[in-house]
Amino acid sequence: MTIIRNASQDDAGRLLEIYAPYVLNTAITFEYEVPSIEEFQRRIVQTQRKFPYLVAEKNGEIVGYTYAGVFKARPAYDRCVETSIYIDATCHHQGIGRLLYDALEERLKSMGILNANACISWTDTPDGYLTHESPLFHEKLGYTKVAHFHQCGYKFNRWYDMIWMEKMLGEHI
Repeated sequence: MTIIRNASQDDAGRLLEIYAPYVLNTAITFEYEVPSIEEFQRRIVQTQRKFPYLVAEKNGEIVGYTYAGVFKARPAYDRCVETSIYIDATCHHQGIGRLLYDALEERLKSMGILNANACISWTDTPDGYLTHESPLFHEKLGYTKVAHFHQCGYKFNRWYDMIWMEKMLGEHI
């Protein structure tokens, strides 16, 4: 059974174990170096000042996490967030991402958030560092592509594009 709960600073070590392969082996994140545990703890605390930061536990072990962050810093954007999600590489295609995003979206809706935006690395031709799994996952959950930026991220000696996908969480009245 998988449970979803709020992340804590004590989870930072396990979250880094999940995140590090994304940094070191993929273009999913454009971070070049794995953050320190202290930096990751700071990120959790900083995020939770305003937004949810959730983990999924399966059989007592954290297998993924998601969080929301500021979309843009101006007050006019206060009903919009940027979402992020990372799943342990051994746990893909088990429904954990859906459980995490469903819980995140419910919490965001209760806060009055209307737009969820996902910034996703893209390449026309998948390679050893980037596939199309993230855009397909987001599309399956109701996100639609709304922007495409070309050759804006450089990692592993090549250029990657960035797409934005959005999902409306509520009515804009």
